[in-house]
Amino acid sequence: MKHDAPPGPGPEPPNGPDRRHPRALHGEDPAVCDHLRMRADEQVLGPDDLPEEDIAVVVEVFGMLADPTRVRLLWALRHGERTVGELAELVDKAPTAVSQHLAKLRLARLVQTRRDGARVHYRTENTHVMQLVTDAVHHADHLGRDVPRHHTGQQP
Repeated sequence: MKHDAPPGPGPEPPNGPDRRHPRALHGEDPAVCDHLRMRADEQVLGPDDLPEEDIAVVVEVFGMLADPTRVRLLWALRHGERTVGELAELVDKAPTAVSQHLAKLRLARLVQTRRDGARVHYRTENTHVMQLVTDAVHHADHLGRDVPRHHTGQQP
């Protein structure tokens, strides 16, 4: 299988490579990894084509989703950006607790931030994150129901 040439390495951050990026832990360039990851939907993989380091990243992502508050936060972000205060109100948690959960989600690259003056707005990292959460919610909706709510047009 042939890949398009990945972008060349960008400028290195002032404090060295971003070691929070899962692939950077293995000495890989995050820009190249992002390019290849975004092409993953076009690839057809066989049963033995999933590298161990990818499995480790998948386990890390599922670990982040193993917390009810984090799932609620990601679900609350499905329609766009929100501030910590807005998210805290939506998930009925203290803003400090929400901030701690969002920090973990950001380090795992499941959410991004945008600063607007003193406010920080959060959004999901990409459509794959939201698709993963949506699929999990819809799967849960199928368990134990004759007709899942999302099949009738209702929100799960």
